[in-house]
Amino acid sequence: MKSTEILPIHSAQTDGEQALLARAADCIRAGGLVVFPTETVYGLGGNALDGEAAKKIYEAKGRPSDNPLIIHIADIDWAESYCHTNALFYTLACAFWPGPLTMIMKKRDCIPASVTGGLDTVAIRLPSDPVANALIRMAGVPIAAPSANLSGHPSPTTKEHVIRDLDGRVDMILAGNPSEIGLESTVIAVEEERVILLRPGAVTYEDLVSVLGEGCVSIDRIVTDKVTGEFIPRSPGMKYRHYAPNAEVLLLHGDEERVLSYMQTHASDPHTGFLVYEEDVSTLPPQRTLSMGRKDDPVMQAHRLFACLRAFDEMPEIKTIYAPTPKKEGLGLAVYNRLAKAAGFSIQSC
Repeated sequence: MKSTEILPIHSAQTDGEQALLARAADCIRAGGLVVFPTETVYGLGGNALDGEAAKKIYEAKGRPSDNPLIIHIADIDWAESYCHTNALFYTLACAFWPGPLTMIMKKRDCIPASVTGGLDTVAIRLPSDPVANALIRMAGVPIAAPSANLSGHPSPTTKEHVIRDLDGRVDMILAGNPSEIGLESTVIAVEEERVILLRPGAVTYEDLVSVLGEGCVSIDRIVTDKVTGEFIPRSPGMKYRHYAPNAEVLLLHGDEERVLSYMQTHASDPHTGFLVYEEDVSTLPPQRTLSMGRKDDPVMQAHRLFACLRAFDEMPEIKTIYAPTPKKEGLGLAVYNRLAKAAGFSIQSC
């Protein structure tokens, strides 16, 4: 087991924090692994130009090596060095970067195949979090970084989540503030005249349409449907079961009153937990019920979701978690996608 340094950091503005970031940047350049906060979730970073560093990331997470990594850059001007850009790429970059949008482009030869899961494309993002951006800029290299959790676990949105999963598996953890958004970035495949939404996030389908027009944006079936048969993932998070707590998750679909009534019929089972909207918490056992936010507040639902799923892991008696099926519009599509993946797309009609 590694000896992991845990370094408190918040703003990246003080001289002391700049010194910590310089040490972390040195670690990245030397082939080490550094966990750092971003506005989406915490990332597990290594030098994206170093194929061996990518292998270390897969090993630390227990992640299948055909699951592509996202590379993070510090400025739009960096992009051309690592991928083949086009006009549509820059239209989207100007609209949404820095921020929670990842674009998949044809890669340049300097990006190792171990970073891209053997694909000839690369997923690239410019984060807005000041700590993340400062670290990448100081390192002077793009940083390959999936979410900083053990593979399959809910993604980490706090330093405590990261420490629980990766202490002893990485060189450094930059222990910063909770993630602002709480869900991973939106991922799109960028073609010459259109984009395909592969993973929904805080940059929504509607946001993309507002910039490009409805005819230029489509949603891949993998966003809402379970993958079956042989499948080559084009994007991080497409192929494997993700975001799952230890307990089985089951989504309930149907009229709100029927869904709540179904949950209430299982309320006496001490092995059943409930992940519900704020308005329904008081109708279920308080010790086994968690709120993911108000029904009309998908931003709060996104922010709380992974923390709630991890909180159920602190309740070993819980074997099954019931949750309502979120609405598939706006940011709600991203909440639906993560919950459906946590459930292995087990959805029951009420």
